[in-house]
Amino acid sequence: MKIAIIGTGNVGGALASQWSKAGHTIFLGVRDTTDFKGKELLENARTSVHPIPAAIAAAEVVLVASPPQFAEKQAAIFGDLNDKVLIDATNAVRTKPENYPTAFHAFEALTEAEVVKCFNSTGFENMQNPSYGDQKLDMFMAGDSSSAKATAVQLAKDAGFENCYDFGDRSKVELLEQFALAWINLAIFQGQGRGIGFKVIRR
Repeated sequence: MKIAIIGTGNVGGALASQWSKAGHTIFLGVRDTTDFKGKELLENARTSVHPIPAAIAAAEVVLVASPPQFAEKQAAIFGDLNDKVLIDATNAVRTKPENYPTAFHAFEALTEAEVVKCFNSTGFENMQNPSYGDQKLDMFMAGDSSSAKATAVQLAKDAGFENCYDFGDRSKVELLEQFALAWINLAIFQGQGRGIGFKVIRR
């Protein structure tokens, strides 16, 4: 797939690297192509840097991993997202877009993309390496678009996760963000450390 990464920090960088290893083509979308976080990502195969609208124009899939309060301004500069999948990896648990409860809702309202919430429920270290011994962590998603969810499942597996479970439709987006807060609480506030993750097991 051709994937634009908007937000080249920890989460965007981890997924850019994992997807590059899996054979995808990565377009880093940044405001300043000469000075941006994650320059080392250009050492990955099939990875290039572009202004944000150009990166999106070249891609089939757009991952947004930037602060959620910028969602409305970003939507205004993204350009044509018709027939593209937009994956919202943000968490509006501390800061939110001005007029929407989450970035997902902003992107859904302000763009023509097929939007899915995914890659928000664990730390970037687990995206760099989802393997725990002989087990792999699971990923989770929410939204109304079946095509976007299918893309999220494939990309979760390509990033090394065992499964990508469906939390439900758009009404479960905020629940999925609270699920992310549960990981933050355990890992950071309760001192369990960032080397923990979620996996669904069955009897």
